[in-house]
Amino acid sequence: MSFWNHIISVFKRKELSEQRRGLLTSIREGIPAVIVANLLGGPILTIYIVYLGGTASDVGLVMAIPALANLVQLVAAFYMQRFTNRRLLLTIFGSLHRILWVATGLIPFLVPEELRVGVFIGLFFMSFISASASSVFWTSLVADMVPPQVRGRYFGIRNTIHWAVGSIVLLIGGQILERFNDQTGFILLYAISAICAIWNGMELWRYPNPPFQKSEASSSAALFLKPLKDRGFMKATVFIAIYILLQNMAIPLFSYVMLETLHISKWMITVITTVQMVMTMFSYYYWGNLNTKYDARTLLLWAFPIIAASCVLWAGIEIIPVIAVLMLVNIVLGFGLGGYNLLVFNFIIGDTPKSDRPMYVALFAALTGVTGFIGPLVGGWIYKQIEDSPYWLQSYGISLFVGVALLVLALAIGPLVLRVEHNGYVEEEQLEG
Repeated sequence: MSFWNHIISVFKRKELSEQRRGLLTSIREGIPAVIVANLLGGPILTIYIVYLGGTASDVGLVMAIPALANLVQLVAAFYMQRFTNRRLLLTIFGSLHRILWVATGLIPFLVPEELRVGVFIGLFFMSFISASASSVFWTSLVADMVPPQVRGRYFGIRNTIHWAVGSIVLLIGGQILERFNDQTGFILLYAISAICAIWNGMELWRYPNPPFQKSEASSSAALFLKPLKDRGFMKATVFIAIYILLQNMAIPLFSYVMLETLHISKWMITVITTVQMVMTMFSYYYWGNLNTKYDARTLLLWAFPIIAASCVLWAGIEIIPVIAVLMLVNIVLGFGLGGYNLLVFNFIIGDTPKSDRPMYVALFAALTGVTGFIGPLVGGWIYKQIEDSPYWLQSYGISLFVGVALLVLALAIGPLVLRVEHNGYVEEEQLEG
């Protein structure tokens, strides 16, 4: 057989492999999803809320909604035991999530000024209810699709690609808002997002749909109680939930502080955030490779103090130029969040039994969702209360106090809680594979 015939035969084999198609689909599908998330989310979301007439409290509430919406994952996990077509459910809820989010772009044209923020919050909430439901089906599907022995490296590469796209898209979005007036700028951003929402829906339907292994739990109550009885899982989940509560009192409001307190331009905010995304992008590959050598829980103990340090570094505003400090903050934050995002996902799908994984995922999302919801609300309320306080408190004080608390939590309590406990689930999956 000639060299070229050999190459063609290899590609044909790959083409016939459902697993390989699924892995490639997961990468392709994420590209339009990332474009929508970066054109309508992040710092641009904060700018849009302020454009609609929102305050710090409104920003805090909106930033808290995705976390609160995670409670619906418990319902989705129960329902999956009855309706097992995960690809259909993923396509329906994933598409609905982005359609509703894109629909918020019509608010300035259809809604009276005094009702705009309220209508936005309502649509945004319904959008992320759908997103939360879809994530249960996606996590379960992808966990079955990606071999356990390559998860760390695969998701490291996948996330690196997506964050590279996100970084470029965010810079483009910032340029659009800088070069055009607010109305024209947001029309362009929402038009691009609408096209990507359609593209994403088409890609979601291309996922493979392997048979779903139902739980052997005898009842709904037994299904719900199974993760609650897993002591190691629950200790780690409660710790992470508390960490997210503190973290979300500051980090989701970074963009608001830059915009309203430090009076940094919209373009510069997107540049600073892009620096964070680029660092996250590179860190995914680094953390993914580490995850092939070390347990996800062990690596989480390394990532948490890094995130905490990014909050403490805000105090540098006192002695270093503001832009330099914010760049440093976001570099450190990007590196820490890259580790957290990758490792907490691998912890959930790697330290849980295959047949009961949807309920484990749902319970984790529900508990961290509740605390993740409360955090930005508390943070937004605090910033509202300190509007007449000294400049240092408004600019970096809250982040500094939150960072110190996170460091204490990560260094003093984390090692006691996230101690590696081998429960056999990883080994069980590898044997099945």
